[in-house]
Amino acid sequence: MNNETILFFLMVSIAVLVAIIIYQQFAFRRGTQSQIRKISRKLQEIIKNNSGEQLMLFTENKDLMELSAQINALLESNRKARADYRHSEIASRKMLSNISHDIKTPMTVILGYLEIMRLNGTATTEMLRKTEKKAQSVMELINQFFTLAKLEAGDMNLEMSKIDVCELCRESILDFYEILTQNGFEVTVSVPDISVYVFGNKDGIQRILFNLISNVIRYGADGRYLGIDLRLDEKEIYIDVIDKGKGIDKLFADRIFDRLFTLEDSRNRNIQGNGLGLTIAKNLALQMNGELTVKSIPDVQTVFTLKLRRMVY
Repeated sequence: MNNETILFFLMVSIAVLVAIIIYQQFAFRRGTQSQIRKISRKLQEIIKNNSGEQLMLFTENKDLMELSAQINALLESNRKARADYRHSEIASRKMLSNISHDIKTPMTVILGYLEIMRLNGTATTEMLRKTEKKAQSVMELINQFFTLAKLEAGDMNLEMSKIDVCELCRESILDFYEILTQNGFEVTVSVPDISVYVFGNKDGIQRILFNLISNVIRYGADGRYLGIDLRLDEKEIYIDVIDKGKGIDKLFADRIFDRLFTLEDSRNRNIQGNGLGLTIAKNLALQMNGELTVKSIPDVQTVFTLKLRRMVY
């Protein structure tokens, strides 16, 4: 076989190889384009029907697999956003309903007493006292909404300073001493004898403790127990507010800090509250770079824990 023949067969072989490669690339592109069209049609269907489906793609193309994974992640994020929006809508409607109820009820009483006074031409001391009490409850509710609105909008500037949290815990218990003893509560306070400092806002911490202790008296009274336990490590302090009442069902634990979610839903439906205290407490904790959490074993123990960064000198 001469050189010309060898060269001819070599050129033919190269031509066949090039043709095979071109065909494979063409077939690959056609397959890829077909899969992309399928993805596009399925995505349009999902968007049109607003369903919670995800893309199902069977391919060995790593790029298409990665694209499909990213699209599914985006679809899941969109599904969660829609669910959060629906939850927010429901919560907003409930909030408006609760606001209307919480303001309307005492205002009805106030207007009733004022009508009686107008008709009688005189006002007894008892009527004035009751009218004033109801007016104060309305004002307190309005102030709570105002406080929460400012906290959530980031418009409340808390002045931060060095605070002795041991002293604050003792003061908070003393503020409730009379009502606790009148209701037969057993009270235990476990606070270090030394001063323990945090960088926070005194009024804010007092407000948190006030709301947590009030919460125990309102919803945990069945256990007739209130505990304040201050723990610490090198970086943080932890204030546990403990009760032994009915506790919080797991179904409600994640919602306990939601605006206007009232604990009568999870503990005692005969007890009414406006559902703002815990929301305000959590927001105050966040404003001080802290955290407020809850753990509950129904009919055994419920613990609200305030965590703040410790100051060490």
